[in-house]
Amino acid sequence: MRQTSGVRRDLRLRPVRPAGWWFDGLLLAALVALTVALATDHLFGLDRAVADWAAAHRPTAARWVAMALNLLGQGTPLTLLAAGLGVLLALRLRSVRPVLPPAAAFVLTFFTIGPLKVWTARPAPSASVKEPFLPAEQTLPLFQHDLPVRFAQSYPSGHVANAIIWYGVLALLLAPLLRSVGRAVGPRLVTVVRVVPPAVVFCTTVYLGWHWFTDSVAGLLLGLLLDRLLHRVPWDDLPLPGRFGPWARPTDQLG
Repeated sequence: MRQTSGVRRDLRLRPVRPAGWWFDGLLLAALVALTVALATDHLFGLDRAVADWAAAHRPTAARWVAMALNLLGQGTPLTLLAAGLGVLLALRLRSVRPVLPPAAAFVLTFFTIGPLKVWTARPAPSASVKEPFLPAEQTLPLFQHDLPVRFAQSYPSGHVANAIIWYGVLALLLAPLLRSVGRAVGPRLVTVVRVVPPAVVFCTTVYLGWHWFTDSVAGLLLGLLLDRLLHRVPWDDLPLPGRFGPWARPTDQLG
């Protein structure tokens, strides 16, 4: 029989704000409603208007700045950064628990964002001006499964969802390190890490025409929902297999 660590704690979900599951239900309902609206050919006018405005106000210099800022939402570098920080904390605290949030985030994003993109099969706004050079009106609908997968993965925005989830994980891991800079400054820096990069990624993704506006809204809703799930987990209280030995010890810093 597999043994678990001898640490005994009450396994209680961590609090999130707003408290309660009602907000999670609201996020999920909004995501479903948005998807249904797009599937029934609604909100296309809004998407087209935002995309056309961005295209008309995108000088070369602004485009390059936006492209540079949008790198904040690259999933692979964020995954590696969070995993690396988790490993460093694990070595410092002599516990495997700091690597659990990045691992869980990777699994959660792998089985949600990608499959949703493939299932909804929506082209990006740029699909009308570069390969596969679709008619402008054909770039808006969902469920275009006749197109190659690489041309129909716009909904929801993975950049936005990844930014919310991974910067949330980074904030979780950075929190114990930033406590040393002071009670007033530390929490503010954590908030900046959680809020600013996702906001920048949301705006630049839409501005560059890489996603429709509703794609980024869907990414925002999905990212917030998954972020709340990850932050509810009591990482320090989870039972771990006994083979981890003293490395299963709670850190008393991950909630």
